[in-house]
Amino acid sequence: MLRVGLVGIGFMGWIHWLAYHKVRGVEVTAICSRDAKKLGGDWRDIQGNFGPPGEQVDVSQVKQYSALDDLLADPDIDLVDLCLPPHMHEQATVAALRAGKHVFVEKPMALTTAACDKMVAAANEAQKLLFVGHVLPFLPEYATALETIRSGKYGAPLGGTFKRVISDPTWLKDFFDPARVGGPLIDLHVHDAHFIRTAFGMPTAVVSQGRMRGDVVEYCNSLFHFADPRISVLATSGIIGQQGRPFTHGYEIHLEQATLQFDFAVVKDGTNDSEPLKIFTPDGEVRRPASPPGDPMLIAFEQEIQEVLACIKSNQPSALLGANLARDAIVLCHRQTAAVKSGKVVKV
Repeated sequence: MLRVGLVGIGFMGWIHWLAYHKVRGVEVTAICSRDAKKLGGDWRDIQGNFGPPGEQVDVSQVKQYSALDDLLADPDIDLVDLCLPPHMHEQATVAALRAGKHVFVEKPMALTTAACDKMVAAANEAQKLLFVGHVLPFLPEYATALETIRSGKYGAPLGGTFKRVISDPTWLKDFFDPARVGGPLIDLHVHDAHFIRTAFGMPTAVVSQGRMRGDVVEYCNSLFHFADPRISVLATSGIIGQQGRPFTHGYEIHLEQATLQFDFAVVKDGTNDSEPLKIFTPDGEVRRPASPPGDPMLIAFEQEIQEVLACIKSNQPSALLGANLARDAIVLCHRQTAAVKSGKVVKV
């Protein structure tokens, strides 16, 4: 049984808690929060943009810690799951690794490349596994796309277009603070940066045009360059005045012998718009891969936990949740910011 210490009881901590209770072979044995009410199991004020709202939770069989150091000193914890604000990721991750724990930290891995490098070095020194919670590759439409690309069934990947746009998150006071959350690229676009890096390899350069809000990019379009000149990838991401459509994401992925297309949007009037995944082939065939029943977001988090469990059992790094991939995604976000500021092609 993999024993988990869950640190941070907010929206993501709640979602992780639900996922752990769906996966066999893993158990949350301790929680850590500075909020006494949450330590007592009252999670009813937790709200998010998917999944069920928080509720009263039975924590009578779970150890409760108000300080991270006390949880890290617990010898009965194998994996520390960090659902903390992004600016706390580096310090907490390094401390947990040095305490001899495997670490699963939510995305973004950290706010700077230097912080990511310190986290990777700490994992190597401790000889422990470091996972970063990039759940996007586990969403059904993205998992199918990645599986299709890697199978080679339709030839080599040629690129495509990706989008991830949200309404202004006015309820998040630190969202545009580069020292605490990082803004739309680090906190939002990082999903697509990670997927692009995973699917097509590391870009060699990027050119981006967009708008700044303070020290961070508010919205931009980015064209990524690759060593293979046939590969063309465009990504659109950021914040625009669309309060009636809080969230939208999607892609069109081009392979030598097929095109994959998917689009989804949350609309405030309750009529969420969706273009289910379709695969178009040169012979005119249109395939519509089926999605598993249930809430796709919650299923994705369950599969993410299963990936962490399998890797710890085999003592092998994850091909999807590995720290080096997550670090590269942060690099891309910062190079895009540099490109927006300079108006020039920026080498990666």
